[in-house]
Amino acid sequence: MARLLILAHAPLATALHSVACHAFPELAAHVSALDVEPNAAADVVERRARALLVEGGETLVLTDVFGATPANVAQRLADSARVRVVAGVNVPMLWRALNYAGLPLDELVTRTLAGGTQGIMPVATARPQNQASAPSNDPQQHLHQQ
Repeated sequence: MARLLILAHAPLATALHSVACHAFPELAAHVSALDVEPNAAADVVERRARALLVEGGETLVLTDVFGATPANVAQRLADSARVRVVAGVNVPMLWRALNYAGLPLDELVTRTLAGGTQGIMPVATARPQNQASAPSNDPQQHLHQQ
């Protein structure tokens, strides 16, 4: 089973780790998080992140913003076939990764990307109008809205 490492700006990594453990408590041991503090040196973050990788195990690294320090460090971690990186982490992506953590790493990446993109959708901006019926003088109680 692949491990997940969430590498993101503080406090997002820890928050997503909490969400993962809430929804999938049985997989908590397979999920690690590393918050990147403001002004953190990339070399220091990389050392801390490498310490969270399991020797010989497969790891999917989920990071927040491509091009920012967490993603740049994550790219450095992907120096072998046993580590993959996906940027743009969101909760649907995380949950999809946890659902399919037992798949081979390449297939896990595909499923994770699908979960992230399918979890993004427009939501109605205005609440539907649930108008209460006004009292009527209509003896047959026809509830016409005018």
